Amino acid sequence: MTPTTRRTLLAVLLMASLSVSGQVHAMSPLDRSLMAAAEANDAQAVRRALGDGADLEARDPRGRTALMAAVQENHVAAAQVLIAAGADVNAKDEIQDSPYLLSGARGYLEILRLTLAHGADLKSTNRYGGTALIPAAERGHVEAVRTLIEAGVDVDHVNRLGWTALLEAIILGKGGERHAEIVRLLLDAGADPNLADRDGVTPLQHARQRGYREMERLLAVKGGR
Repeated sequence: MTPTTRRTLLAVLLMASLSVSGQVHAMSPLDRSLMAAAEANDAQAVRRALGDGADLEARDPRGRTALMAAVQENHVAAAQVLIAAGADVNAKDEIQDSPYLLSGARGYLEILRLTLAHGADLKSTNRYGGTALIPAAERGHVEAVRTLIEAGVDVDHVNRLGWTALLEAIILGKGGERHAEIVRLLLDAGADPNLADRDGVTPLQHARQRGYREMERLLAVKGGR
């Protein structure tokens, strides 16, 4: 990691910490029951709490809604009930994660597709200023990347580190088949093969430095320099 990148990362982390309000959200007993049901993936209890009048968008001390709590554990059954009831898939917690962003980043494909079908904001960004596509690419979630591309997410969005999904797949990926496939998907979707990082290092140069031969080949075919 270059000095410029290191300074940028520290600045982003500082901004993320400043975004946490520290506010404690008051929850009624009924709202707490809804949250507990979501955390337990108890769809029937979720329905019961909602039927009794629980606030669908009530926040816990971490700024999470019940849907966010369900998504964190990939609790599909609870998430389905909450989303069907109208839960906001873009509601961010105190670290700027939302059900949509988090499901994309973690590759929770079923929930990701639900959020996309119920109003996910494709331009929404996380605490690093990245779309859902960028961490999905970094973590090697091939099907999540494919799904997000098909949904129309900007493949050349640049986060606060100065990185695109293509750059993160190379720089932070492991160079294996999954990340090579993600590089291919991004390039086929029109990602700029020459969109460099803030130090002027291109995707091809990063791949070459790391010995990622298949990525090198894919980038060269698309005009990478």
